[in-house]
Amino acid sequence: MTDSRTSDTDPSPKDEHGRSPRYDQVRRWVAYIQAHPPEVWGPQQNAVVNGQLESAQAVEVSAEERAQIRDFADEVLRANAEDGKLDRSGQ
Repeated sequence: MTDSRTSDTDPSPKDEHGRSPRYDQVRRWVAYIQAHPPEVWGPQQNAVVNGQLESAQAVEVSAEERAQIRDFADEVLRANAEDGKLDRSGQ
């Protein structure tokens, strides 16, 4: 399972450096969270994440699809753990 919006075949327009507009959005978010305390941006981020979770829960998926998604997530977590990155608990 991949995010097709970030693939090499992404049809979205690129800037002069070949980056999609999403790159600039991420840079603006990083600057914002560096300039403001977590008490300000934390609830904003939580609202976005909660909205995404609610949307995902509203989509009906079969038990097989759910298992595939869980297997993919577990695979990513294992790879991140091997690389010393965060696990599902955020540690």
